[in-house]
Amino acid sequence: MSDEPDEQPDIDALMKGEKKYEWLSEPRFQRLFNDIEDGLQGVLGRGKFEWVDRRVFDQVFDSSTLLAVHKLMQKGGIDTIDYPIARGKEAHVFHASTNHGPVAVKIFHTSNAVFKGLAKYIDGDPRFSGLSRRHRELVNIWVRKEFRNLKRMRKHGLRVPEPLDSLKNVLVMSYLGDDKGASPRLKDITIDKPYEVFEELLDFVAVNWQSCGLVHADFSEYNVLWYDGEPWVIDVGQAVIHRHPNAEEFLVRDVTRLVEWINRQGYSAELAESLARVLDDPVPTLPPLSGGD
Repeated sequence: MSDEPDEQPDIDALMKGEKKYEWLSEPRFQRLFNDIEDGLQGVLGRGKFEWVDRRVFDQVFDSSTLLAVHKLMQKGGIDTIDYPIARGKEAHVFHASTNHGPVAVKIFHTSNAVFKGLAKYIDGDPRFSGLSRRHRELVNIWVRKEFRNLKRMRKHGLRVPEPLDSLKNVLVMSYLGDDKGASPRLKDITIDKPYEVFEELLDFVAVNWQSCGLVHADFSEYNVLWYDGEPWVIDVGQAVIHRHPNAEEFLVRDVTRLVEWINRQGYSAELAESLARVLDDPVPTLPPLSGGD
């Protein structure tokens, strides 16, 4: 917990004091915000959870994002957004509550320049041809891409979060964690049988390549969560299909990172052997998971 005084920020003063929030004085946005304010108590620092970060609203919730959250709340996909569980340059992920239990809400930033690097994961993918180069539209396309990649992976039985809904720059997924908090990253824990986990993750890469026709393209211990005693892979927005011109380069990079991880645990896995297994060995046919398509 912070040593700072436990003062609750005045959201009206916070926003009206910034020119960037002048849009909230417009009647339609003021009505919208009033309609969902109770559902945003967590991110406003007023919820039951012991955290306050005055920068979060500034970084994440612009007018377009609030519109998207409002519509998702009206549909019943989100009741309250409670607190952040992961923060990155591209997105914040929040714990959220619904009538059916907790979910994860991933909100991609729309006001930074990080997404200049996203084009290499979209150009060449026929699923997303004829793209606008506008920053916001690229972000929205990225969210749809992650949604579709999650569905394809779950169709082939791969352990990734279940995609539940998406709108603009907001993605709603199943929550990987418990009432004590989100599941830890593989990077941050010590596991009992790392080589077995290495082989399981190598199978993930192989099934993803051979059965799903995808390559994750950012596979590492940073994007694997340890949930319920098993590894679950996250952040699949950059995953590309076989026909992408850089697919094989991304695949080699993914397997290289996985081999480097297990070798740091004291083993001596060979990159060439691991790549051959991904490319050539038969892969299991896994039962589909809910939400697959």
